[in-house]
Amino acid sequence: MVIKNVKIVTMTGRDYENGFVRFDNKITEIGDMNDFSPMIEEEIDGTGKTLYPGFVDAHCHLGMWSDGLSMQLEGDDGNESTDPSTPHLRAIDSINAMDKCFADAVSAGVTSVCTGVGSANPIGGSFALIKTAGSVRVDKLIVKNPVAIKFALGENPKNTYNDRDETPITRMATAAIIREQLRKALRYKDDLDEYSSKKGTDDEVSKPDFDAKCEALLPLFDKENKLKAHFHCHRADDIFTAIRIAKEFDLDYVLIHCTDGGIVADELAEDQPAVVLGPLFGDRGKPELAHHDISTPKTLFEHGIKFAVCTDHPETPIQYLPLTATLAVRGGLSREEALKAITINAAEILGAADRIGSIEVGKDADFSLFSADPLDITVTPETVFVNGTIAYRK
Repeated sequence: MVIKNVKIVTMTGRDYENGFVRFDNKITEIGDMNDFSPMIEEEIDGTGKTLYPGFVDAHCHLGMWSDGLSMQLEGDDGNESTDPSTPHLRAIDSINAMDKCFADAVSAGVTSVCTGVGSANPIGGSFALIKTAGSVRVDKLIVKNPVAIKFALGENPKNTYNDRDETPITRMATAAIIREQLRKALRYKDDLDEYSSKKGTDDEVSKPDFDAKCEALLPLFDKENKLKAHFHCHRADDIFTAIRIAKEFDLDYVLIHCTDGGIVADELAEDQPAVVLGPLFGDRGKPELAHHDISTPKTLFEHGIKFAVCTDHPETPIQYLPLTATLAVRGGLSREEALKAITINAAEILGAADRIGSIEVGKDADFSLFSADPLDITVTPETVFVNGTIAYRK
């Protein structure tokens, strides 16, 4: 299939005023119409339209809380708030790919999402990066799984366990639980390494008993291909606790939400963390959001900090991801950087820029045709492609 006579915004720095994209499930060719060679294939005329990469939500809970049932037991599958340390839980086992919010996502051009557990526990479990269309079987939607282990600091774990009069009810205890579990995982790793190195020798030792929690954390310490640690943190002190723990255990970390990031940007610039901001659309509904401000993306950009913006669905409905980028523009960020925050920056922060986030040869054929500016609140896509197949048509 080919889309021709179309303006192409690739998010690579090179755009085409009048170009074509040829693809099957992957992008096979991109060029200017002056270089277009007709073939026997299905053609879509994009005259007057612009092609953008599929949007990427770098942090949400799509499919974890069912639409219309999120406040009821049947639809609440995002927090296992019976144990403060649950790294062995896998989001993929909770995601309901038949939730109608997947269709809402596609209708807005959101083709990939990083979705997973909530923030009730200091260590919650794994996140998965999935497509929003293509199957009702979540296993067939996976881009990368797991993509991260979720850690949470501050108000959410405190509130969850304070209501039950159990640990943790302070920030100290939350951090201590995280450290304790990470230290156990490192000791477990050392025991496994010793077993492997001495197996079959005179010094052979017993293999350590299987530990599901420690096993789930081992990829965080893989020197060749580290799994990312996503830290839920709003307040400045929690942000710095996340960085402190990440440095202590040499973790490849991402700051999720980072609400106070704008007021401590000078300090963050020293570490240059990856950040996922959001949701930008909403009120200051709890104490940790006191410094919520749509100018934070602009401030982080000015300090050279790479960031994406997210919906945190269902906090902000998934279909309003482009609106969060629009709000960043209203807060002073350039339009180009706002688009990066929901495309290539998001993909890079998630470690998936080899497949999604831009229009480049070899990447997944995920993109949307727009007749107007996608950051205009009144605008929705004309056609959305996921893996080269039309997933939505207005």
